[in-house]
Amino acid sequence: MFSDLFTERAKYEDAYPGLRYLPSSRNWWAKLKGVPAECEHLDQEVDWIASLVPDTLYLRGKAAVRREPVRPEVMMCRDCFLEVLQRELANYDGKVTAFEPDSSAFTQFFFVGPEDFQGAGLLPDLQTSLNARLSRAMGTCELCSTPATWQWFPHASVPDLGDTEAVAAVPGVRLCRPHGIRRLLDCFEKMPEANIYYVNLPYGDSGVYLWI
Repeated sequence: MFSDLFTERAKYEDAYPGLRYLPSSRNWWAKLKGVPAECEHLDQEVDWIASLVPDTLYLRGKAAVRREPVRPEVMMCRDCFLEVLQRELANYDGKVTAFEPDSSAFTQFFFVGPEDFQGAGLLPDLQTSLNARLSRAMGTCELCSTPATWQWFPHASVPDLGDTEAVAAVPGVRLCRPHGIRRLLDCFEKMPEANIYYVNLPYGDSGVYLWI
């Protein structure tokens, strides 16, 4: 708690330029309660909602800042979420390994760097498989032959992240950054409904998007 006093925090207007908010989620009462802001489209019943916590990773249940100034949590409909996500991912020039989530069961989709595998609570066998995966050269994008910086694993190829042999052995799809981002956005767009409690953004030089 004491260290939080020294954490630089961004304002909503600076963190998400162009995003319009539901007034009731930004009034004095909402601020007093400390609830996250909501995009303007959540004033009606929606089947798709995601909570973006951009710069915070949870290690053993405790918040760990991975970028400053820390941008606040925001809840968004699918269109707003995908617009923000696309913009942010386009500004990340590291390497991403992403496992497509089970659209019928997942509630979190989070990025974790290899230095945080243990702190994030990943089982040793999964850590070993992911480190083996990250250590391999990606080669070129399978769609345009430019250098690949993304590896995409369809859910059908790795339906269970507990299957560490598949995590290490399945080749995955090698993609450049634009095609990797498009594949992830397509994944979310195809979901007719979702209630995602936690999504963060990439940090460091490389890492993995996992789901639970």
